[in-house]
Amino acid sequence: MLKFRYLILIVLFGLFNNKVTSQNSIYSENFVVELISGKKIKLNNFKNKKLLIVNVASRCGFTRQYRDLQELQNNYGDKLNILAVPCNQFGFQEPGSDNEILKFCKENYDVSFPVTKKSKVVGKNKHEVYAWLTTKRLNGISESIVKWNFQKYLIDENGVLINHFNSNVSPTSDKILKYL
Repeated sequence: MLKFRYLILIVLFGLFNNKVTSQNSIYSENFVVELISGKKIKLNNFKNKKLLIVNVASRCGFTRQYRDLQELQNNYGDKLNILAVPCNQFGFQEPGSDNEILKFCKENYDVSFPVTKKSKVVGKNKHEVYAWLTTKRLNGISESIVKWNFQKYLIDENGVLINHFNSNVSPTSDKILKYL
């Protein structure tokens, strides 16, 4: 009888415990991204550090966040990787070629973090990394929509989605820094 009561308590606790935990790892998907340089890298190369994935644009009101992203790279590079993903889907604010984008990043913000080739982050043809980031069925944590340039997705050391942050959240905001 006592075992039955414990079983009932365990079941009830499970029903009313709303905390969701995920074992879904972006690293188990074997995703590959192509950098502007043409080099292809596996996302699981970023394992064992947190990873901040940001869709970027050079003609956006949030473009100055490149400076904050580089500051994060400089100050937290021992425990954080940054991956910039140029996108031209919001207001056509990233119209340049891949080489023009890289030149802009280097000349204006001296970025040292990797920048991918221009990609789609919304719609049917979005990059598979963004499909994983925005789909709860895949990431196990949350459903989201990339609403504008400089939306950020933070991944933990094991590839599990921690949270996403809208464009108006600075990369150096306490909302992000608290996870580092």
